[in-house]
Amino acid sequence: MIRIRRSEERGKANFGWLDSRHSFSFGHYRDPAHMGFSDLRVINEDWVAPGAGFDTHPHRDMEIVTWVLEGALAHRDSLGNGSVIGPGDVQRMTAGTGILHSEFNASKDEPVHLLQIWILPERAGLTPGYEEKRFAPEELSGRLRLVAARDGRDGAVTIHQDAELHIGRLAAGDSVTHAIAEGRHAWVQVARGSVTVQGTELAQGDAAAVSEERDLRIEASADAEILLFDLAA
Repeated sequence: MIRIRRSEERGKANFGWLDSRHSFSFGHYRDPAHMGFSDLRVINEDWVAPGAGFDTHPHRDMEIVTWVLEGALAHRDSLGNGSVIGPGDVQRMTAGTGILHSEFNASKDEPVHLLQIWILPERAGLTPGYEEKRFAPEELSGRLRLVAARDGRDGAVTIHQDAELHIGRLAAGDSVTHAIAEGRHAWVQVARGSVTVQGTELAQGDAAAVSEERDLRIEASADAEILLFDLAA
């Protein structure tokens, strides 16, 4: 079974310095029919104006993964971490018992375009933590590359939940197949371009919630970048 979440159906927020689209309920956007999917709680697509960003603010009991599509994002947190991430960098922050952080567009001239993802942790009260890893373009090209997983295998960042994030950049005509174990689910988010998922066309910003499927076939109709979440029941 596949349920499609079209880009234009997402929640919207525009504060001038921030233009955002919400796949699930977030902030002032509340939709009881879209509160999350399995342990996936937030997918926000954000465009942040040059030099602008989120001042220091708290989080707790959430696994937060950031993926930059264009530009550069500066991060600082109460653990003493400070870095600038760009395309190819996966950032994971375990909020756990509580963490403070800020995020700003690192450029004074160009916007930054990113996806921020929140995943519910396996339990409350984890020790806060931070991790980031860079994946070269060739690691993402023409395939689905594991970039986040519970066991941190194959060079992925470690998330504290039975969930996986795979990212792929596909040229037009490329296809990939992802095997979904019995009882698990998948969420496919199209970050750029267009693809077909089990024959259904998805454009940039569209997503597919997948249940009761075993082999998920994704084919690029145009050059595309996709995120695939493999999730527990």
